Amino acid sequence: MSHHLLWIDGIGKIRFERSRKAKRINISVRPFKGVRVAVPYRVSYDKAKIFANSRKKWILKNMNKISEMERNYKFLSLYFNNIDQQQAGKILAQKLEKWAKKHGFIYNRLFIRNQKTRWGSCSPKNNISLNMKLVRLPERLMDYVILHELVHTRVKNHGLRFYIEMDRLVSNRKSLDKELKGYGPGLTPR
Repeated sequence: MSHHLLWIDGIGKIRFERSRKAKRINISVRPFKGVRVAVPYRVSYDKAKIFANSRKKWILKNMNKISEMERNYKFLSLYFNNIDQQQAGKILAQKLEKWAKKHGFIYNRLFIRNQKTRWGSCSPKNNISLNMKLVRLPERLMDYVILHELVHTRVKNHGLRFYIEMDRLVSNRKSLDKELKGYGPGLTPR
């Protein structure tokens, strides 16, 4: 994958990266990774730079948000340190099994990881990865993330069907999602 670091006045260097997946120019601002502009192969870097310049206000707003999240993360990381991964694995495995049985979900394997950017994920083969830091969250949020990943064993995207299924299982999904975002930058269920 080819990329260029290009200067945008008022922002600084931004990573412009060729992407086979991108159908149009796409800008993202991620914690600890900065600004990335995904550039489809049929679009020139010059055109992508013009587009990024036109979105400067949005980029700056999100850079400020991410910067605050990174500071909060450093503060919260003290709270999330010293977690026994083996003990966390036992707790999370029991919860996953409980929710899977209760709602008839079938998953393949469980992996417990120490991640910076995700609370959990579900692979195409229905392997579920859970962040060991989940054990430090309120139980309602731990359960919410686990249910989120279990729903991905049936629905592999975040489309309408996914949210209909989530709303069937969790009555206050939007408020839980908002609360979860307060615990770390970019840490999301996927």
